[in-house]
Amino acid sequence: MTTSPSWRPFIMVSLALCMGTIGTALASPLYPIYQQLWGLLPSHITYIFVAYMFGCLATLLFLGRTSNSFGFLRTLQIGMGCIIAGLSLSVFASNALWLSFGRFIIGIASGLISTSAMLGLVYTIPESHKQNAPQLSSIITVIGFGLGPFIGGVIAQFSAQPLVTPYIPVIIGGFACLIGLFFIRSPSFQTQPFSVAPHLEVPEPQFRSQFFIAGLTAFCAFGSFSLFASLAPSFVKDAIPWHGPLVSGTAIASILLVSALVQFIAKSVNPSTCVNAGLIVLMISYVLLALCMTQHWSILFFISDVLVGVGHGLGLLGAFGLVHKMTNIQNRAAVISTYLFIGYLGTIIPIIAAGYLSDHFGLITGVLGFCIGVGMLCLILLLWQRSLKSN
Repeated sequence: MTTSPSWRPFIMVSLALCMGTIGTALASPLYPIYQQLWGLLPSHITYIFVAYMFGCLATLLFLGRTSNSFGFLRTLQIGMGCIIAGLSLSVFASNALWLSFGRFIIGIASGLISTSAMLGLVYTIPESHKQNAPQLSSIITVIGFGLGPFIGGVIAQFSAQPLVTPYIPVIIGGFACLIGLFFIRSPSFQTQPFSVAPHLEVPEPQFRSQFFIAGLTAFCAFGSFSLFASLAPSFVKDAIPWHGPLVSGTAIASILLVSALVQFIAKSVNPSTCVNAGLIVLMISYVLLALCMTQHWSILFFISDVLVGVGHGLGLLGAFGLVHKMTNIQNRAAVISTYLFIGYLGTIIPIIAAGYLSDHFGLITGVLGFCIGVGMLCLILLLWQRSLKSN
């Protein structure tokens, strides 16, 4: 059966988004191999991971409106070029500094690809399916992020060159997508002057408390996933009897798979209810992870991993729903940028802190410190949310 021509641009943009997100998360299960080869400390691994997030934040702050100036297609092409460059740098990296630089470029690419592809999917999807474009964008993004560590883990587990081979098929796929993007036409649009000036905004005063609850819930959700994405490959060998890139890659991918499934099932639930449930589930997952690390009960690692996915899905679904309700068409884009900025800080601050504690007091202490610190923040947010309802 041949694909209708009207769907081809949409499929091409979808493949570019999926390939871009696969490239961003590909390296997570490889970190223990880098650590052993280069004699790195746990904090060095967190710095490499955080370099990617600094790239994302830089794009969000300074390049978030690139698509409005150059069009989604040109921005997507630039993003795909950056992802190829960042992955190629990772292949040839000989130390942590060069790998971090490659990850930083991949972070910039991720920011450009995600913003331009969301716009591109709306432009290219056939008219009869326009209302489904945002949901499809979210699903494609989660699939890509989930496939990244799984593909990286599977290839590395059975490869003689685990720090080279996982990157090759994704680089080839990135080239194929980049070439394909030159064969679709960009719709006409009204260009805006290019500006790198940051444009962040908070909603009206009556929504401020709810907004910061939403932003800090995303902070906790992103931070929880990032703990597994950065340090899980290292602490998994202390927590369970099986280890290797395949095990850690599957653990990381399963969080996003569970998160996507939960978001699909709970999409009609009240946002405040989702936020509360997400915060409670995240706190339970931290307790179980702490018990797993101290008592070495392997089964608790898998339960905690699944619960992080549930809490991640419920928390982000509810938080984004709250932000959507408190914004209008004039301020929504700027407020969402601020919300994401707060959320992305969760991938940096607690992860660097966990890495620092791991260096000086051991990996178990680093993970426990994260569980206690972020767990207390979840509890504060839960009580804050309930106090707003009672007033």
